Amino acid sequence: MIFENMGQLKKKCAPIIKLDGRDISILDEPKLRGKLIDDLIYTAVFSADKSTQEAACWLIRNTARTLGIYSSSIQPLYEAMGRSEITGFTVPAVNIRMLTYDAAQAIFRAAMKAKAGPVIFEIARSEIDYTMQRPVEYACAVKAAAIKTGYRGPIFIQGDHFQINAKKFAADAATETQTVKNLIWEAIDAGFYNIDIDTSTLVDLTKNTVKQQQKKNYVLAAELTTMIRDLEPEGVTISVGGEIGEVGGKNSTVEELHAFMEGYQEELKKNGPSLEGISKISVQTGTTHGGVPMADGTVAEVKIDFDVLKELSEVARSKYGMAGAVQHGASTLPDEAFDKFPAVGTAEIHLATGFQNIIYDSATFPADLREKIYQYLKTNFKNEWKEKDTEEQFIYKTRKKGFGPFKLELWHLPAKTRDKLGAQLEKQFSFLFEKLNIGGMQETVKKYVQPVDIPLEMPAALKIQD
Repeated sequence: MIFENMGQLKKKCAPIIKLDGRDISILDEPKLRGKLIDDLIYTAVFSADKSTQEAACWLIRNTARTLGIYSSSIQPLYEAMGRSEITGFTVPAVNIRMLTYDAAQAIFRAAMKAKAGPVIFEIARSEIDYTMQRPVEYACAVKAAAIKTGYRGPIFIQGDHFQINAKKFAADAATETQTVKNLIWEAIDAGFYNIDIDTSTLVDLTKNTVKQQQKKNYVLAAELTTMIRDLEPEGVTISVGGEIGEVGGKNSTVEELHAFMEGYQEELKKNGPSLEGISKISVQTGTTHGGVPMADGTVAEVKIDFDVLKELSEVARSKYGMAGAVQHGASTLPDEAFDKFPAVGTAEIHLATGFQNIIYDSATFPADLREKIYQYLKTNFKNEWKEKDTEEQFIYKTRKKGFGPFKLELWHLPAKTRDKLGAQLEKQFSFLFEKLNIGGMQETVKKYVQPVDIPLEMPAALKIQD
């Protein structure tokens, strides 16, 4: 159910959670996990009353804090990887585009069974728009899922591809840069303590030298890093990622890595001699976001240059103290590819479209809703239908844009349907955690990542006594 007003919300919460200033006491955890948390996250996502929505978000975030569930930066762990104190695993960064509350529960269940960690929950700038999930909603859904499943410990929430749009930047650099800065600010307020800056869209391969090619990239990356350092909460060093090659373009090189890092470090020192730099570097090794759909809708096989990935990861660690290189666009790779990432020292891989495909293509997913979404896409995005593409290719490329407009209908899928979809996702997450060698690493994560208590200002509506 949705809490339609503050009075109803307070009445339902009173026997289960007690407020004392910004502190919360859990009076009945089984009831919290059984029904109340479902209603709180539903209210946080769909309430038309802003004050009630804000109160539900605050209650979720502070209840999580009370239970020992806290937003964290992965920076200390990545620093240890940069020193080669811990090796042999790759961190999965999972983009959840649909059924966020259910999918996050599947991740936590798989992680708890395997005592796995770390796992990053992330959402990209573009995904925020077409899934209609602002950062605070996304963070609340993840934390609500942690409460629901009984998870305890750090949660790593990441802004993925907080990207500069090259065309918009060329037309009005100041406005486009400020748009990304505003998003960074919003995300940090929501508990995103991991931010991947993507200014690689500004790399200009027509320039004569590699450093000139990378200049706009590293100058703006340093500017955005400086802003993040100004905004990060006391006691937290936000993990910042950079990128040297646009995914889907040519493969990255060591020369490009050196050119970017040398320029980036020079610029960062101008802004502050002791500013902490990036902890990882995203590179291109042959993948494309979402995979390449064939005429029949299947995805073409992609060959990753693991030698490039290995070399760039080694240089990133040995020369610059970073955790290593980051691989994007990995979720549609064949199963046998995933254990190669830890073998070559990959720090992190980003996984998105494969989970979307599991849900859409599942026999459990209602055929009538799937067809309704596809008809919506054909009507509203026909300008994106390229003449050379079959209908299957068009649908594959655009179906991610159905998540936002149909978010309410997806949320109202029958419980049995959502449970079956969650089980299918959990199976895939368990497989990936095993392949990426993060099983049994929960205690290692807790060793390096300590909880930091970040005060959350109570909404005015919650302060008012009935």
